[in-house]
Amino acid sequence: MFEPSFYKGKKVLITGHTGFKGSWMCQLLLPSGANVFGYALEPPTTPNLFQICQLSEKITSIRGDIRDFVHLKQVFRQVQPEIVIHMAAQPLVRESYQNPVYTYETNVMGTVNVLECIRLTHSVKSFVNVTTDKVYLNQEWEWGYRENDQLNGYDPYSNSKSCSELITSSYVNSFLREQRTAVSTARAGNVIGGGDFAKDRIIPDCVRAAIKGEDVIVRNPYSVRPYEHVLEPLSAYLMIAQAQYQDLKYAGNYNIGPEDADCRTTGEIVRLFCQLWEAKTGNSITWREQYDGGPHEAGFLKLDCSKLKRTFGWKPRWDMEEAVKKTIEWSNTYVTGGNAVSCIEKQIAEFLNTSHKK
Repeated sequence: MFEPSFYKGKKVLITGHTGFKGSWMCQLLLPSGANVFGYALEPPTTPNLFQICQLSEKITSIRGDIRDFVHLKQVFRQVQPEIVIHMAAQPLVRESYQNPVYTYETNVMGTVNVLECIRLTHSVKSFVNVTTDKVYLNQEWEWGYRENDQLNGYDPYSNSKSCSELITSSYVNSFLREQRTAVSTARAGNVIGGGDFAKDRIIPDCVRAAIKGEDVIVRNPYSVRPYEHVLEPLSAYLMIAQAQYQDLKYAGNYNIGPEDADCRTTGEIVRLFCQLWEAKTGNSITWREQYDGGPHEAGFLKLDCSKLKRTFGWKPRWDMEEAVKKTIEWSNTYVTGGNAVSCIEKQIAEFLNTSHKK
């Protein structure tokens, strides 16, 4: 686990801080006393977690597009960050089929722009590029992909993230190793948690259907994904950023995902959600399969996280049932007019105080 005390007073720049994961990252960092700076577009949904948490009042939030190199370079020059965590992206597979050029511009050239700014800003000691579990050439096999497996994502989103990995490797070899800037890429599984309002994601779809009293529509209940609570990868990003800041030997590529037992089918996840929602609220909901003829999506995907475990002694802290429970807890708090920010703060404290999963 990362040490919050390490981040006290350090300048941390987060790209994509207005998104779901970015907002949770800001909330996770705030108690440490870090000087948090964010660079991103306006929040991608309405409502959104960034505004619910009133984060613009708690951090230095800068509106900008990572495709805009001139502006991004000015921000780096002004902030002089020590640690950069790059999460800005076009993050949706289905959206990437509809807008492939924008997806590549954002995920590929956006990464180039961030890396070039780091090359020109010698204050940066540690950089973590957040990519995805989908960077690998998916053979649809039943064992987890390892960090040295071939990269070649199928769809424009996944492929653009594979490109982002290769670009990062080139910048390390060509410039950043010589500058002694520590660089890692983090390939995380599908995340869930309170405050995700995105479209075409199964848990937000479940929450929306539950609130409306409608059936949950599931496109492919048999697809297998490495789902995990959003705090699992976020805390791992901070752990990696800290470790490589302190010792360059920890720089590299890392998978971050759940234990094999929690690599569930989408149908299993939805059934679990329905059971836990009824237990929490007393309102029963059902789901049904309805294929909509959409574009190709991988049927089976699993990560081998042995490297992260071996290097840092890391293990997931919350299993899938606990992750879904926490998501429902936050969603019910928000819908019923409770204190959604306090709920996030409570969950972060619980997560940090949870022993490694047995």
